[in-house]
Parts: sequence; structure tokens; C-alpha cells
Amino acid sequence: MFVQANYTEVHVTTHTPITILGVPGSLRRGSYNRSALRVAQQLVPSGARLEVAEIGQLPLYNQDLETDPPGTVADFKRRIRGADAVLFVTPEYNYSVPGVLKNAIDWASRPYGDSAWDGKPAAIMGASGGPIATARAQYHLRQMLVFLNMPALAQPEVLIGDAQEKFDPNGNLIHDPTRERIRQMLEALVRWTLLLRRELPD
Repeated sequence: MFVQANYTEVHVTTHTPITILGVPGSLRRGSYNRSALRVAQQLVPSGARLEVAEIGQLPLYNQDLETDPPGTVADFKRRIRGADAVLFVTPEYNYSVPGVLKNAIDWASRPYGDSAWDGKPAAIMGASGGPIATARAQYHLRQMLVFLNMPALAQPEVLIGDAQEKFDPNGNLIHDPTRERIRQMLEALVRWTLLLRRELPD
């Protein structure tokens, strides 16, 4: 049974700019998840901005290279460190996240003790053509975030099932409840980030 939680509309405005780094877990040009990330860029609250980090150019993780990583890896880690929060947008492959996303997570977490993810607030959303969306991938990703010491936003969850009915052929979101859910999640992520920075009273 799906329980719909109620969220009070809150407009978050901060004089301290909040940078959210969006990490798409799909490389496919026509990906529903990339479309969802573009929607999120349009809905980000005032006082925040959402940038996108592409992960397709990262090589396969090799521990022999982690102390002197390739330039693409070093740049990726710098972008994570420069962000205030991270938004993972992932499809679901075989009950988990795609290998390309796991590869990016591994690179940015290494070498041990030098993780770029450490302490970054995070949120997750995902889309798929199936009815339960990316629920299993998101739960698996949440397990990873525990070890990475990334405090993950618990609610609202954004699970975009039957995505072919919610996006048009050009990748435009045509389902207003999903748009509102994404907006609520972004508002909550900014508030969560400010709370963790002790800039917003609880």
C-alpha cells in the first residue's frame, strides 16, 4: 500500500547560495532520468542552483591509479567538494544502480580517508517505465550513502513509475503531480542542507 504524506508548501530563500550537484546515473541521451534532472534544474528554489556533473568520461575504477587519479576523476572530486549537496538521479538495473554510477561513487570515495562525498547531504530520485519505478535501486543506493557518511533526505521520495506516461516524446514532463513532488523534494533538500549547516532553525 502506498501512503501519501502531506507536505506544507515552504518557499526556501537563503542569502547564502546553495549549490546542488546533480549526478545522473544514465548516459543515454533520451533517458527519463536526464529529463527528470532537467526538470529539477527548472524547479530549484530561490537562493540555490543545480549543476550537473557528467560521469560518462570517468575511466573504470583502478586502485593502482587512485593516489594520482586521471584528470577527469580529480575534476569530478573537486566539483563534489565545491557543492553543498548532491542529487542522485538513477535508473534501476538488476535491482540496483547502473555500473556507471557505482563507478563514479567508487572513484570519488577513494583513496580511503579522502572521500569527496563525506558529510554531503544527499537526495535521490529516479524514473523507469515500470510501475514501482526505481525503488530497489534507491534503497540500495541509500545503503551506500550510509557508509559514505552522506546524510540522505528521507522524505519526500521521488519515484517516477510508468515514466512513458509522464514524459512526452521530447522528454518534457507532462504530469503535474510528479512536477510538484520534485519541487517538494528540492525544497526539502535545501532546508536539510541549511539545517545541517546550522543556518536554519529546526
